[in-house]
Amino acid sequence: MNRALGILGRGDVAGLREYILSFGAWAPVASSLLMVLQALAAPLPSFLITFANGLAFGVLWGWALSVFGHALAAAACFWISRSLGRVPVEALIGKAGLESADRWFARWGLYAVFLARLVPGVSFDIVSYAAGLTQMGFRSFILASALGIVPQTLVYSFLGQRAPEYIWAFLVFSAVAVCSAVVTIAVRRGKNTP
Repeated sequence: MNRALGILGRGDVAGLREYILSFGAWAPVASSLLMVLQALAAPLPSFLITFANGLAFGVLWGWALSVFGHALAAAACFWISRSLGRVPVEALIGKAGLESADRWFARWGLYAVFLARLVPGVSFDIVSYAAGLTQMGFRSFILASALGIVPQTLVYSFLGQRAPEYIWAFLVFSAVAVCSAVVTIAVRRGKNTP
């Protein structure tokens, strides 16, 4: 587990691929458990596992495995928050993150899960934990999660298999996009504050 967390923390996709494949026939199980581990040890990025799956298993199988792993991780987060309630979840993801998710769910409901899965940079784990605190049914949640993550995981699996040397460019692009979104939100909030 420490080795896996270290590899994820470094963003070492090639090392992650080797780690997953070191489990032999159990490699798909190891990949799925890594997806759950990263969800519980936030803020480790799940897309690195998707890249590694594409590199290790090819586009189609890496994509299918990544969709399954994301659904498994989403289910784990959902049931943790559903079982423990609001206070422990707030300790895991922070009050601001949970309040933001509350507003999103109040406005969009089930569509919030689907839309949040489509948008890169939106925290997969925060959405899953927050959904577990709502009245949303588990089957609807998992269906929306799985359908919403399909396009993203397909692109990441393709990039992982076809162009692992360009993953750094994706990471830089993602960081710039997230920073731009944060600055935009901060500026808009500043304008709306009396």
